[in-house]
Parts: sequence; C-alpha cells; structure tokens
Amino acid sequence: MTENIHPTKFKVRKEDRMEKLNQKPVLIWFTGLSGSGKSTLANGTESALHQLGFHTYLLDGDNVRSGLNKDLKFTYEDRVENLRRIAEVSKLMMDAGLIVVSAFISPFVKERETIRDMVGEENFVEIFVDCPLSVCESRDVKGLYKKARKGLIENFTGIDSPYEPPVSPFLRVKSAEEKLENSVEKIIELLKEKISI
Repeated sequence: MTENIHPTKFKVRKEDRMEKLNQKPVLIWFTGLSGSGKSTLANGTESALHQLGFHTYLLDGDNVRSGLNKDLKFTYEDRVENLRRIAEVSKLMMDAGLIVVSAFISPFVKERETIRDMVGEENFVEIFVDCPLSVCESRDVKGLYKKARKGLIENFTGIDSPYEPPVSPFLRVKSAEEKLENSVEKIIELLKEKISI
C-alpha cells in the first residue's frame, strides 16, 4: 500500500555524484524500427563517450527483456510496462550520475513522452533512427520480419503494429544513408553541451 511507503532521503545527492563524475546525467533514447540501427548507434555512441572519459551505461531491448523484463510479453500493456520499468531504471542510473544510453523500438509517441516526463524534459535526448521499412527488412538478421510476415509473431512494429515517428526529436539519423562513424560523430558533437559541466 502506497501510504506505507516513505522514501529515504540520502546524504549523498545527485548533484554530489555529478560533481564527482564531472558530467551531467542524461537519458539518450534511440528509437526506430527493428533493424534500423538503434543498437549499433547506441553502442557506437557509448563507446565514443567512454573514450572521451564520460561515465555511461547502455540499456538495450533484448538484454533488458532477457533479465529484468523477462516476465513481459509483447501485448500493448506489456510493452508499456517494459518501457516504464526501463525509465525507472534509467532514473536510478541518472541519479547515480551516469549518462544512460538506451535503444528501444518504443513505437508510440505517448510512451516516449511519458518517459521524457519521468526523467525531465531537459534530461531526455530523443534520437530518431529513421530507416525505411524495406531496408530494415533486408537487414533482418534475427529473422523477425519473416516470422511477422508469416503471422508467427503478433503485434510486430512496422508489420501489424504501427510505429509513430517522434514529433520533434533532438536528432534524426538516416541510418540507411549515413555512415555509422559520421552519425556517432554528429551525436557526440550535439551532446557535449548537454553533458559537460
């Protein structure tokens, strides 16, 4: 019962951790279709930030679903809960002073706005990995689109479940047209002001 929950106020504050790590924690949220390049870009971005001396942690769809969220299915309700839990974990990591890099399809505007509201608009960096469905399907290394086309996977984004592109993302990356290194370089350049103290 919520009336019996009383969160503890800790002596070490988020601001203290930020000062110690010499960075501003943000949530970098890569969104796009399966196969668009979210995980590749997130990996590249985290690696570049790490090399620059920033303290980061990467959260990725399949990794989170194989552990924290392994009890969830792919119904609309479970997808919403999946993202809610990820946002809560991201908040904890940001409180620890970390820059959180996340790669999730997160197909609905409403859910992404909820995440933004949870972590604070100034801390939410939405990156739209824009890639045509045909290209995503041609990259289908997991065979998910083929299964979805055969009706073996239900509620698959881009096939029988919609994807709602971000209204005004921090950055739009056209992954079918841009080289990975160029995209990562652009992301890092735009991020520097948001994460540097």
